[in-house]
Amino acid sequence: MIHPRTGLIGLAAAFALSAQASAAPLPPEMAAAVDREVMAVLAKTGAPSASIAVVRDGELAYAKAYGAARLAPDLAAGPQTRYAIGSISKQFTAAAVLLLAEDGKLSLDDPVGKYVPGLTDGDKVTLRQVLSHTAGYRDFWPQDYVPPEMLAPASHAQILDKWAKVPLDFRPGDDWQYSNTGYTIAGMVVEKVSGMSLPAFEQKRIFTPLHMTGVTEVDTSALKAPDAAGYTRYALGPVRAAPKEGPGWLFAAGALAMRPTDLAIWNISQIDRSLLRPASYDQMRAPVVLNGGRSSGYGLGIFVEARDGRTMLEHGGEVSGFATENRVWPDQKAA
Repeated sequence: MIHPRTGLIGLAAAFALSAQASAAPLPPEMAAAVDREVMAVLAKTGAPSASIAVVRDGELAYAKAYGAARLAPDLAAGPQTRYAIGSISKQFTAAAVLLLAEDGKLSLDDPVGKYVPGLTDGDKVTLRQVLSHTAGYRDFWPQDYVPPEMLAPASHAQILDKWAKVPLDFRPGDDWQYSNTGYTIAGMVVEKVSGMSLPAFEQKRIFTPLHMTGVTEVDTSALKAPDAAGYTRYALGPVRAAPKEGPGWLFAAGALAMRPTDLAIWNISQIDRSLLRPASYDQMRAPVVLNGGRSSGYGLGIFVEARDGRTMLEHGGEVSGFATENRVWPDQKAA
């Protein structure tokens, strides 16, 4: 996963767009304005398709897809088309850890070495720190492309041997640095503590209770028709099929795919605080404070910002061929 705030490389995009809340459904003039914005992005980037969902007044107010989910032969995108959501998957991993904490099976302040032995400073780094990118573990995917080694399969152990058993980039809690490696660790903890695979645990405890019926994963294999294919382009060259990461790399850091309407359901659950306990939502949304007293601007699996007096929960996602953006204004009941 490249950093979720770097430049666009994925061209088959699923965007969860924002709207100021007042009443659902979306008024025709606002829907037309959204359509113009999306079409302008497609024209500028060359992206074959985009799909959006708008939450307004705590309800799904608008869902629409544009363009071709697949090229040669063309397959039109529709609201049921699924797209990879990349690093937005991290908030589901964080929610899985919080659910296990609610069950009394772990604590966010447990050292990661309690569950995954052999990691650098595993007796000092906490679960909270890997979920908030403040642990110091080196990121295995800082590039804005798929390195050749990532085209081959990788086990979790191979990833940790190379990136989590070397010296930390900083003392735990001293700084903030995006790290997909930390989320590989978090996913392994979920599996060890729950006795289930991460996808199975998320399905049982998150997706099924919320009726998110379109969720799948793209770690073990690519999406197949009628879902979207991933595309990219190099400089001003033609749009072409994007390479697929090898199995094992995406896992807890960015393996999920879904319809934007599924992501909207998750957003509504955040607005309503309907899945986790209030204390868990508070922890997820509280920007972690660094050792020096500075705010990291990041909670657990999510950026937390204040803009124009409004709290915004935000995360982008990019995996090969896909770019996704999700924003939630919980107090305004908009996403």
